[in-house]
Amino acid sequence: MRLITIALLAAATAVSAQSTLRVNHVGYLSDDFKAAVYAGPAPVESLSFELTSPDAGTVALDSVVAVTAQAPFSHAARLYFSSVTTPGRYSMAVRDAATGTVVDVAPIYIGDDAYSRLNIHELPLNYLRQQRCGDNPVHDALCHQHDGILVLSGERDGEHIDVRGGWHDASDYLQYLPTSANTVFHLLYAYAQTPDVWADEYDATGRPGANGTPDILDEARWGLEWMQRMNPEDALYLNQIADDRDHRYVGVPQNDSIDYGWGHGGARPVYPVCGRPYGLRGNLNRSNGEASSVAKFASAFALGSKVFAGRDSAFASDLGRRAVVAYDYAREHPGAAQTAPCISPYFYEEDNWHDDMELAAATLHGLTGRRLYLTEAAAHAMAEPVTPWMGADTANHYQWYPFINLGHPILAATDTTYTGEAVEYMRQGLEAVARRGSDNSFRFGVPFIWCSNNLTVAFVTQAMLYRELTGDTSFIEYETAARDWLFGVNPWGQTMIIMPEGSVASSPQDPHSAMTDLTVGRRPGRDWLIGGLVDGPVYATIFNKLWGVHLRRPDAFAAYQGPVAVYHDDYSDYSTNEPTMDGTATLTLLLSKLIKR
Repeated sequence: MRLITIALLAAATAVSAQSTLRVNHVGYLSDDFKAAVYAGPAPVESLSFELTSPDAGTVALDSVVAVTAQAPFSHAARLYFSSVTTPGRYSMAVRDAATGTVVDVAPIYIGDDAYSRLNIHELPLNYLRQQRCGDNPVHDALCHQHDGILVLSGERDGEHIDVRGGWHDASDYLQYLPTSANTVFHLLYAYAQTPDVWADEYDATGRPGANGTPDILDEARWGLEWMQRMNPEDALYLNQIADDRDHRYVGVPQNDSIDYGWGHGGARPVYPVCGRPYGLRGNLNRSNGEASSVAKFASAFALGSKVFAGRDSAFASDLGRRAVVAYDYAREHPGAAQTAPCISPYFYEEDNWHDDMELAAATLHGLTGRRLYLTEAAAHAMAEPVTPWMGADTANHYQWYPFINLGHPILAATDTTYTGEAVEYMRQGLEAVARRGSDNSFRFGVPFIWCSNNLTVAFVTQAMLYRELTGDTSFIEYETAARDWLFGVNPWGQTMIIMPEGSVASSPQDPHSAMTDLTVGRRPGRDWLIGGLVDGPVYATIFNKLWGVHLRRPDAFAAYQGPVAVYHDDYSDYSTNEPTMDGTATLTLLLSKLIKR
């Protein structure tokens, strides 16, 4: 591996950007706020824009508004067509006004089935099944069967605890409680909000075959049962399996051969939640408490208890008891727990914890009805009214996590006493992001930090929930612009979710995963990655500083790389093109709401 050079990046951004027309590749709902973006070298006034359909011929656009362009583009415009509501297939074209020559053309689909026709809400579950650890249904093989051995646990170091199961975090095989618990909560929350849209086509092991349980709950339970093992005793909460030594191996999980000190392919280390800085070798994190992780146990257990109450009373009862105990423990151990570095200086740098306590308390109130939880949730909401990445230019890796605080909408919907305050906090966050996006052609205000797509989903989800709670459509253009960004209305014209071949104009073909270059059974490995949300564009300054990042083929997006942000559909760029478990799971609520429309 090698670091990409400044010269290579400069060469990419020096290529003249061609004219582009960016549209949502999946389509627009009939009542959507609809916009496309033109960006290119020609002044807007020298062009004409038209929307046509086979049935109606030329259809009038609502307006064409010239806006400030961002490099490498010289000119840009936003093309509005919300008044076009008749379902069907359309074509949008950009022409040279003087000659009538077509500069660019893009197909557009309008209809309330824009998302449901692709069964798009089920796609993230496809990716998550591929991420399973312990028993992987895609490979039909067991992996990591010796996990794990306690480390940094004082006198208990060297003790074996069975923590098999769960999901691999991304395209490596590390496992983290914070991202896994967040994944579980989003799956449960999506089901609770939209229970009637989920299919039953797979069994509890993730293999084909209905079992009477919606597949999204099978996946959530897989995570919950692992979380139970990561909480083997009432006062013992485990935070992480394996560490960055994992990166020495690239291949299928069942052949993982890393030796952590207990033999090749043997047990992996298990790190406890720790309230002080720690790391196994020279690098240390900045932990200052345990509440951020332990409260995540509490919220996932509490919602799991409520959702599974009518399906498995014994399982639900155990989850409910664990939720109460975990919340009490988190209350007594305030602060943020970070993941453990080892050889490299990278770790999940979570610095906030009031959001986790708010979500846990609000969810426990929903489970128990105890008023104390509600008042404590409101107090934690006041302590962190806005998730700090919102409106910021940058942040450390996963510094403000989760990227959306679902405690706010839960609190707002639970008790009118707190509705006004909670929705105001949501509005302030949305306003901060919208302010950053108000001066660019894509109306995009998310900072280009690592996992920017995760932040984008968080913003869209918060905007959607805020609008549903209040009826306020002040942020509708920014909400739909961020949603459209995920589906192609971005400088690269790329849908940021790995989609089935032929379903959209463009989506990641070369994601950073060991599966990409494999054939599994009779299917290409990429098929098993369908539904995964890739990390998304990052600041060029981040890309240039990361260890070992490079490109393995010429950059297909060279003409669209700006001096600020870059994105590469290239296996070797783990910073922008790696799918992640938690980012993918956060799509489930948004996509299920879209298909209900």
